[in-house]
Formats: sequence, C-alpha cells, structure tokens
Amino acid sequence: MTEWSAVLGAVELALSGHRELGEKALRECWSDTTSSDHSKRCVIAHYLADLQLNVAAEVEWDERALAEFAHVSDADLAPIGVPSAKGFAPSLHLNAGDGCLRMGRVAGAWTHLEAGELTLQVLKRNGYLQFIEQGLHRLRQRLEERT
Repeated sequence: MTEWSAVLGAVELALSGHRELGEKALRECWSDTTSSDHSKRCVIAHYLADLQLNVAAEVEWDERALAEFAHVSDADLAPIGVPSAKGFAPSLHLNAGDGCLRMGRVAGAWTHLEAGELTLQVLKRNGYLQFIEQGLHRLRQRLEERT
C-alpha cells in the first residue's frame, strides 16, 4: 500500500520539471493503491492528468480524479495538511472543464465550470483562491467566445 510520503514525493518530482520520472512515480503509486484508497487516488490522478501529452488522456485522468474525489472526506486529507477536502473541488473542475473545452466537449466544459464556481466559497481568501478564480474566469471567457 502506498504511503502519503510516496505520493507527495512523486508529485514533487513531477512539479520539479521531471515530467517522465514524475509520471512513472505517480503511475507506480496508482498501481500500489487499492480501489478504496480514494484520497490518494484522487491526488495521484489530479497530477497525472497534468502530465499527459494528449488532451483525451488528460481528461480521462481528470475524470478519474473527480470520481475518486466523490469519496474523499476531510479526515482523508488531514495527513497531508489539507483542512477541507472540498477545497480540491474547484481545481478538479477547472482542469476537467479546460480539458473538455479543448476536446470540443462544450457542454461538459460548462458543467465543470459551473461546478467549480459553486465550490469556490469553501476556499479561504488567499493566493490559491485567486489563482483558481482567475482560471475559472478565463475558462468562462473562452466558453462565452465559443457561443
């Protein structure tokens, strides 16, 4: 069973610019988790999505992250210092919405945009919230340009 330290190490590797090594480490973590380990699988899938070279694979991982997220509680993420699981939702929906739009799945992109906007209130006012708000705003603008 994968420990949080392995997951966070793989995420750090991926974020440090070592895309291939990070993806390999994250895939190993995914393989080592059980189907009931939703919090770790949510985090792993969220970061694996960002490492994909084609948008279809990216959206597939985004959708896996959201499916796992549906089973994540605050207590599940407490070991890594995340005070509220709901704080993950806006970012998960932003990524899925962006991917859907790039695939031409406009209705899906709207659905994720609206879900992301609805969940923003759970985030504390800080730089992360501003980053996610700006991303959702840009997604809304791109969607409005398409209609």
